[in-house]
Amino acid sequence: MKLTLFTDYSIRVLLYLAARPDRRCSISEIAQAYRISQNHLMKVVNDLARSGYINSVRGRGGGIRLGKQPKEINIGALIRHTEEGFDLVDCPSCVIAPACGMTSVLREAVSAFLDVLDSYSLADLVQKRENLKLLLAH
Repeated sequence: MKLTLFTDYSIRVLLYLAARPDRRCSISEIAQAYRISQNHLMKVVNDLARSGYINSVRGRGGGIRLGKQPKEINIGALIRHTEEGFDLVDCPSCVIAPACGMTSVLREAVSAFLDVLDSYSLADLVQKRENLKLLLAH
């Protein structure tokens, strides 16, 4: 299983903001810190703002910051929000699906994967906040 770039960037944005709770950050500075596309990041930030994960203020002196406390941002819920689906293979269109045991095995595996993610919050991921800030300094 591979998560999309959209999910990857969503997690990166939240990590960056969680490491800097004392100020608003710009999309540009986040893009520079991670060396990623600012245009793609704008789409991610827009989605995170619409869904309440971050707060966004436009204009001079604006920027983005977390919209919730890090302990309130569940990683499993975030992944479910940013990913389209979790079908590892195309069982619904397979002729042997009704008799194949692999369908239930894969469903169980995805469920276990999401259960692990559900057990973590953003706060768990930023316990070494100062180290994150140093690694993302520009």
